[in-house]
Amino acid sequence: MFQTIVALVLISVVFLYPFFPVMAVENGESGKVLAYLPFEDDPSNFDIRYTHSVHKTPVQESYYIAQSGEIVQYELAYETFGVGMPSDAGEGERFVQDEDGYKIKDMNRQFPFIDLRTGKVVADHILLVQGKEIELSTFIKPGSWVHLESASISLWQWMKGVNVLEQ
Repeated sequence: MFQTIVALVLISVVFLYPFFPVMAVENGESGKVLAYLPFEDDPSNFDIRYTHSVHKTPVQESYYIAQSGEIVQYELAYETFGVGMPSDAGEGERFVQDEDGYKIKDMNRQFPFIDLRTGKVVADHILLVQGKEIELSTFIKPGSWVHLESASISLWQWMKGVNVLEQ
């Protein structure tokens, strides 16, 4: 009897303890996890690419997940100045102009999570993770509120969840 209880406890721990690091993609309204992105690299990098709604040019924001679990923006790239685009770098950052446009490098902007509203018409938000492009519109309706957060999930959640890198 004792061995059975121990075995059940061990199996429960293996299946229910959250030890897989992921980026959880949640519906901002309901909090329901829509998908997850497993991270294998350290640091865990990802980009968000979209078309700016006003000046209709591409913007790419680059991030990594810190050991603390916070999301850190380290670069911003865009083609043209306009509404909502910076014209200079902040303290400790570098502003670079090259053949592709403008970049702000050496950023260290930390966030506990990222909330964004996917574009209904123009933006076409895309997550770039481990060499793959994942269009947010493939699993959430355009115009929806999306919440991105670093998390850890269990083997059970891994087995029943939607790993968008495997689609």
